[in-house]
Amino acid sequence: MKQMQGMMKQAQKLQKKMAKLQEELALKTVEATAGGGMIKVVANGKQQIVSINIEKEVVDPEDVDMLQDLVLAAINDALAKSQEMVSSQMGQLTGGMNIPGLM
Repeated sequence: MKQMQGMMKQAQKLQKKMAKLQEELALKTVEATAGGGMIKVVANGKQQIVSINIEKEVVDPEDVDMLQDLVLAAINDALAKSQEMVSSQMGQLTGGMNIPGLM
């Protein structure tokens, strides 16, 4: 019975640490670029896009498809970097254990 109580206390501590880490990750950001830096996208640790910067030179009304492709590439890269950041931080917290539903 004591062993079960000890495990429950450890789980509660881990849960508190994870909640704190999730709050911290929401404030951390990653940046991705496309088109040689002409498109910049910033995402946070909650996998939310927080800003997009598009240089005037890349905006060509005759080639909207290219602009859309560049924006999409930068967004996907930013989200991938954000997921890597979260996985890395969670891995440090859980000691590398892969706990379903945490990432």
